[in-house]
This record gives sequence, structure tokens and C-alpha cells, in this order.
Amino acid sequence: MAETDDGATRRPGEDTSNTSTQGYNWNEVIAHMKANKIESGLWLTRICSVFFSILFIFPITGGNPQSYYQKALISNAATSALRLHQRLPNFQMSREFFTQMFQEDSCHYLFFSLILMTVYPMTMALVPIFLFALLHASSFTRALLDKLGPNSLQLVRNLIGKLDGQQVSILRFVACTEIFIMPTSIFMIFTGRASLLFPFLYYRFLSLRYTSRRNPYCRTLFWELRMTIEHLVNKPQCPQAVRNLTFKGIAFVNRLAPTYVTQQQQQQ
Repeated sequence: MAETDDGATRRPGEDTSNTSTQGYNWNEVIAHMKANKIESGLWLTRICSVFFSILFIFPITGGNPQSYYQKALISNAATSALRLHQRLPNFQMSREFFTQMFQEDSCHYLFFSLILMTVYPMTMALVPIFLFALLHASSFTRALLDKLGPNSLQLVRNLIGKLDGQQVSILRFVACTEIFIMPTSIFMIFTGRASLLFPFLYYRFLSLRYTSRRNPYCRTLFWELRMTIEHLVNKPQCPQAVRNLTFKGIAFVNRLAPTYVTQQQQQQ
């Protein structure tokens, strides 16, 4: 009998390749990734989105920030395209197929990545990409940690648990960012950092997010922002001119809002 580095005993000639010196089962992790190739691909592209977003915001390694910005968008586009293929594997040249495709959140963010590549890099645009990638990669990361070992990397497990506990707050913040990119896009025209076409393209993206069936937070945030603004301007301290201008702005935004049809209404 021989004694290993961790104090355990093994028989002479016994194969120890399935267990690392720290007791982690890396073979199980690799086997799980091979058995779930699409999910593994999604996990890797999401990790790339997180990595390049961090390097753009915090250029700790040097390099060209615009390059990191483009790579983050490309990683997100790859994630969205792969997820869209997973949701709609059978492509069809039909109106029904394209209608269903534009209802998918992955299609929305594929469009988001494509239109954001044409404008000057802005940190706000990477916030939804970073948070969505971080949030959606957490479940597969937990599955890999379970394969690695029941008590492996406890710090990472705790971070994932805290991330899951803040899921609603994260989704609300993402929706708020999606909304405020719209006025930012208009401001970027006057600074020469975006073309006149960009606000119209982004308006189409925001319309898709507003009518999303899986993510209602964009509609919820629009309603909450309207209620908050109306409450503020209805106070006696607010000048009448500001109140009138605000209500005209709200009426204009309401006219631009797309019609949202629930699944119950469609079935009727």
C-alpha cells in the first residue's frame, strides 16, 4: 500500500487519473460539457461576454477598449444566435416562422448587438449584455461545480447564490438601462457618435422588448416611470408650463408604444 499526498492510501498500480490532487473530478466536468454541447457553447460565449465587458470598463490589461467593446458584442451575438437556434431549430421561409422568431428574446439581443456595432462604444450598451450573461451563466456554472465536487469552490457557489437572490433587481435594472439608451442615442447624434438611423433602429429593438412575453420588466418599468413622473408634475410646486410639456411628452411616448397582445387575448 502507498500513501498519497492527501494522506489517503492506494494500491500499487492503482489509476489516480480521475481525481486531481485537490479531489476535484475534472473528468465528470468534461463529460458533462460534452454531453451538453449547446449549453456548454452558450456558457462559453456568455463567459466571453462577461470577460470582454469587464476589460472594456476596466482596461486592466491595456489594449484597445474599442476592440473589447466589439468582442463583447460579438460574443453576445453568438450567444443570441445559438440560443435562437436552440429555440427554433427548424428554419422556415414563412411569415409564421419570422413572427415567432421576433417574439424570442434571443432574437431581440441579436438585433441589439448588430445595431450597437455601428455606433461609438458606450458603457451603457454593455450593461444588459454583461448582466444577462452573468445571470444566465450561473445555472450552468453551478451544474459544473456539482460535477466537480459537492464542496468545490464554495466562494463561487456563494456568489452564484447571491446573484440568484438578486435576479429580479438585476432584470429591472437591465430594463431600465434598455429604456434610457433610447434618449442617449438621440443625444449621440448631436455629438457625432451615431448616425440618424440609429435611434430608429433602437426604437425597433425597444418595441420588441416592450412586447416580450418572457420578460415583462420593460413594460413594467415604462409604467412605473410614467406613474412617478405624473406624480411629480402634479404637485403644486411644479410650474404649469413644465406640467403641460411633460404631459405632452407622455402622450407622445404613448403614441409610439406598440400594442401588446397577451397569450390569453390571442387564444380568444
